[in-house]
Amino acid sequence: MRVLVTGGTGFIGERLCRELDDRGHDVTALARNPDDAALPDGVARATGDVSAYDSIESAFEDQEAVVNLVALSPLFKPKGGATHESVHLHGTENVVRAAEEHGLTRIVQMSALGADPDGPTAYIRTKGQAEHVVTDSDLDWTIVRPSVVFGEGGEFVSFTKKLTPPVLAPLPGGGKTRFQPIWVGDIVPMLADCVEDDDHVGETYEIGGPEVLTLAQVAKRARRAAGHPVTVVPVPMALAGVGLKVAGSIPGFPMGADQYRSLKFDNTTASNDIGAFGRSEGDLTTLSDYLGVDM
Repeated sequence: MRVLVTGGTGFIGERLCRELDDRGHDVTALARNPDDAALPDGVARATGDVSAYDSIESAFEDQEAVVNLVALSPLFKPKGGATHESVHLHGTENVVRAAEEHGLTRIVQMSALGADPDGPTAYIRTKGQAEHVVTDSDLDWTIVRPSVVFGEGGEFVSFTKKLTPPVLAPLPGGGKTRFQPIWVGDIVPMLADCVEDDDHVGETYEIGGPEVLTLAQVAKRARRAAGHPVTVVPVPMALAGVGLKVAGSIPGFPMGADQYRSLKFDNTTASNDIGAFGRSEGDLTTLSDYLGVDM
């Protein structure tokens, strides 16, 4: 199959391109700067920005399927003038439009747990709006809603370290927000299965890892792996909100108001759908195993 991967040079995209290439597909990685990526020789490269339709339209010619991975981070404030609306919503609109105009038959859409057009954060709202764009299209669609994804080059562990300095770490609400982190090496084969298997068409999957961890537990594991044990100091959510509103204007500070709001609700699956891919929790890599620390 001829497959276009938008965001094909990113944390997940580069690995998915490799996986699809290994499975014998003709893969093209679409990104704003694809030449810098370490992609296999068999993977073609296309330059474009999903928020600008004319820049991506030609990349869809002669393709059969598209995997739309382009997204802003839910963990860090957007940079460079990009917005959740321009990337998630309008970017998806452009991807669907180009796919339909060039006769593609399938789209796999990377969404997010809790995606909801009426959600509490811009990230969640625009992810929900983008899902409607996909499901209203003429394409055979599959939507994958993962919890946070971790692995080499990923943001989740590094973000947690930024929030939790060594020794004493003040965390909003004591770091009680729950996550269900999944290793990138586990989710990528599932995305590839969605491209190949007709049984996944028309399905929306919530995907998480084998364990549910609070932000405080993640912080302690990440710091222990770095050789810097940490004690979490609870900061009331209301007080944290005031502090983050001020600190969010400081250049380089990782969080703003939207990221603070995201810590007020859990990022876990209602029913982990990994069974649809023939996987069980025992097959998946835990964050502790990845970091090489005891639970």
